Amino acid sequence: MSLFLRRFTPVAQLRWGAAHTLAPRRLMSKGTLDPMTGELTALPDINISALEVIRNTKPATPPPSSTLVFGHTFTDHMLTIPWNAISGWGVPQIKPYSPLSLEPSSTVLHYAQTIFEGMKAYRQEDGRVTLFRPDMNMKRMNNSAQRIALPNFDGDALLELIKELIRIDKHWIPKEPGHSLYIRPTLIGTQKAIGVGPPTEALLFVICSPVGPYYPKGFKPVALYGTTEYIRAAPGGTGAFKLGVNYAPGVMPQKEAAAKGYVQNLWLHGPEHYLTEVGTMNMFVVFRKENGAIELVTPPLDGMILPGVTRDSVLALARDHISGKNPLSKLPDNLIVSERPVTMKEVKEASESGNLVELFGAGTAAVISPVDRIGYLGEDVHIPTGEGGMGPVSRPIWTELVGRQTGTISSEWSVEVTK
Repeated sequence: MSLFLRRFTPVAQLRWGAAHTLAPRRLMSKGTLDPMTGELTALPDINISALEVIRNTKPATPPPSSTLVFGHTFTDHMLTIPWNAISGWGVPQIKPYSPLSLEPSSTVLHYAQTIFEGMKAYRQEDGRVTLFRPDMNMKRMNNSAQRIALPNFDGDALLELIKELIRIDKHWIPKEPGHSLYIRPTLIGTQKAIGVGPPTEALLFVICSPVGPYYPKGFKPVALYGTTEYIRAAPGGTGAFKLGVNYAPGVMPQKEAAAKGYVQNLWLHGPEHYLTEVGTMNMFVVFRKENGAIELVTPPLDGMILPGVTRDSVLALARDHISGKNPLSKLPDNLIVSERPVTMKEVKEASESGNLVELFGAGTAAVISPVDRIGYLGEDVHIPTGEGGMGPVSRPIWTELVGRQTGTISSEWSVEVTK
């Protein structure tokens, strides 16, 4: 081990001030069977008091915000936590951003044993740094890990370590409005063996990337290709989990959609052509009912749909508006929220009758992405868009969401990282 690698400082000794002190936390992870006795044993969970911090001695200068390309620039440090089936979660390290060392036989490279999350840290007008509903990301990441037999972990402990990583690299968060720090927690199987099975070794790591607004020149509605040739997910499959294996198969269909003049795929399922997701985002469609009511519809969480944080936030805001708990300015009073299946037949008929109000995607990167047409079975189904590209439902919900993320609207969804 080099002299540089030995010069780490335990987090308990770092002089961050009281607000940055990590309290000791060590839990036991979900039990495993002892191979000798067959008895259930518990392995050590993530221990935040054991954190080692290795400072980058050659930190980079953050580039001008105007030059940022989403996901192409990374901060000076990363977080890594190893795991194995004998000793559980090992020593967490925050260290310089650098390549990973993996054996060519590592199971992630052969059997796609990888999961990830997408989160954002925001710099508020008063200088504070906050995360948006990170507890939901930790819960979903654990659910994804369980689905492909990767190890579970204490989500609260990982979140505290992520906060520490953000504090160290907080100067990378752009100050300009609409900018943020994109955070990518990832968990991979690293067992050095060729053979399908639960890995006996794994690595959890977190990297950070400064990003600008998804629509730097304002909202521009996108055109979707109603994809019937391929499917994104199927009942009983992995569509409800954030796995790497769910994303690569969508690249080729997206290229084909682009060649036809469309920006993304609208994933359709079954002979009825049920709408499921928009590219890598959840999907919402808004109808005008015969009685004049406005119905906000999104497909139910039936095992094919990813339980998106933005999806949940949109639904919560809409329902709080309806109940009167938190009325939103300019959002229709006669709003109805439905989690139900919706087919392209219903969307097309609503478009032709003038009862289709809008359709949009929702996700961490774009927040809200309006749609203006869908290529479907050789013709375009046209979708209304309002002033500035957004409709009467998406616009006020987007305004509230972004306000809560950036701190202009106080919310319990905003979790403080630094004061």
